[in-house]
Amino acid sequence: MILYPMIELLDGRCVSLFRGRTEEPQIWHLDPVEKAKSFVEAGAKWLHITDFDAMSGDERNADLIREIILTAGIQVQLGGGFRSLERIAYWIDQGVGRIVVGTLALLQSDIVKEAAKLFPDQIVLAVDVYEGVVVSDGWREKSSFTPSAFLKAFENVPFAAIIVTDIDADIGDAEDSVALITQLASETRTPVIARGLARTLDDLSRLEYMPFVSGVLIGRALFDRSIDIEAAMEIFKPNGEGRAKFI
Repeated sequence: MILYPMIELLDGRCVSLFRGRTEEPQIWHLDPVEKAKSFVEAGAKWLHITDFDAMSGDERNADLIREIILTAGIQVQLGGGFRSLERIAYWIDQGVGRIVVGTLALLQSDIVKEAAKLFPDQIVLAVDVYEGVVVSDGWREKSSFTPSAFLKAFENVPFAAIIVTDIDADIGDAEDSVALITQLASETRTPVIARGLARTLDDLSRLEYMPFVSGVLIGRALFDRSIDIEAAMEIFKPNGEGRAKFI
């Protein structure tokens, strides 16, 4: 399983949002570039960046993201505001390893399918679920798709991965979210990355045994230090080396 530390950007700052609410950000007063480098030093191979400003068409974080790509020495998986094939192609040309699309997949699925064919192993589908349906536009708009039906619409599309986020996990029973992600992971042959389920090292240890799940995204827990990145990386060493025990 691969650990994806996550940096969420708003106005050039590291933030965490509760259920995507940009009007109520929790701000972490840390340099995003230095934070990315610290993840590399801990052994991370991938960094996930979500650009909240880009969701409204604001490119104020573009130079910062380029700096991370050029100086941090880590593969970057970038999400936020991708609404056209041209923008996807632009950021891949800038050195991004993977592009994450969610809203675009709901609104213009043909563009996403074309992008996945043009850039094999570089397009990631985001499946954000709230109250049993897929949501878009920064988790603000409900669709008519169940998550299973949404995955079925992209059957055989060559995605690099699928990120599944159960937004209810912020407020509900985590066991229900684990069941949802396990179910969806069993319905696709594409590697699934779980998001929103890792608050403690125990959570990470359990996630390692989730069937069909190949990775986990972790953000807020690294910033509030409820999880130490080096301890987290120990859990995911190859062949079980250094695997943490449940506490």
